[in-house]
Amino acid sequence: MNASMLSYILFSCLLLSVQAEYCGVREIIRYTQRLLGDSSVSCPCRQTATSSCSCLPIPEQGHELACFVDGTKHLMGNKESSNLVIRRLYKTFQAQLDRNLCKRLAHGDQCQYETKGNVTEFLKKIQTTYQEIHK
Repeated sequence: MNASMLSYILFSCLLLSVQAEYCGVREIIRYTQRLLGDSSVSCPCRQTATSSCSCLPIPEQGHELACFVDGTKHLMGNKESSNLVIRRLYKTFQAQLDRNLCKRLAHGDQCQYETKGNVTEFLKKIQTTYQEIHK
């Protein structure tokens, strides 16, 4: 085996190890800050069916990714909220969950929560979760 082949193999292993821990922290924090700056996501959560505002799961410890997938999927279903940033968040969370990319977040396939909140509370939970990873 020559030196160039060995360096290629080492470089490939390095890329795989970096990718395995890809949490997309900066992008997710940037996306949530952008959405939190949007006034249309700040309406109150009402559990009644007549409310136009979403009640989204505020995840329990260890169930963050599954709840983030469920919540962003729900937001994409709302016609007024189905924007590109929410779609990107959803795809990122789904990829992290499916491929076990972010080792720092425990992976449970089921979203478990005790409370629900409005879109702003949900986004703040995403933001604080990823800010903790960033530390």
